[in-house]
Amino acid sequence: MAKKQQNQGKGKGSKAKAKKRNVKVEANGQAHVQASFNNVIISLTNSKGEVISWSSAGKMGFRGSKKNTPYAAQVAAEDCAQVAYDAGLRRVKVFVKGPGTGRESAIRSIHNAGIEVSEIIDVTPLPHNGCRPPKRRRV
Repeated sequence: MAKKQQNQGKGKGSKAKAKKRNVKVEANGQAHVQASFNNVIISLTNSKGEVISWSSAGKMGFRGSKKNTPYAAQVAAEDCAQVAYDAGLRRVKVFVKGPGTGRESAIRSIHNAGIEVSEIIDVTPLPHNGCRPPKRRRV
């Protein structure tokens, strides 16, 4: 008869806590807004690209088709910007990626949180006729 092994820090019962990194927050930084067809992800970073705070529509409790709405992007950006503002971020360069609907509202709510938007750059990847797009939906 085999002996039952004790749980020694591995498996379902215990979860190893990751050590939280200390990120140096300067007044200037970057905001990355990734707006896909299904979700909006906002990351505020320092000038080196180390993440100060992040948020997404799914993290804020929106599910399904509600995740890709301008309101969901606004709520996520407000949450993210408030944490970064309290940490000391004051001015950002915004990099927007993707075709989603929450692009403008995310930028607007970052500005309304007290963080000055100095530049807006669209970094959406454009294919040089790469993959075939999905077929049109018939509803």
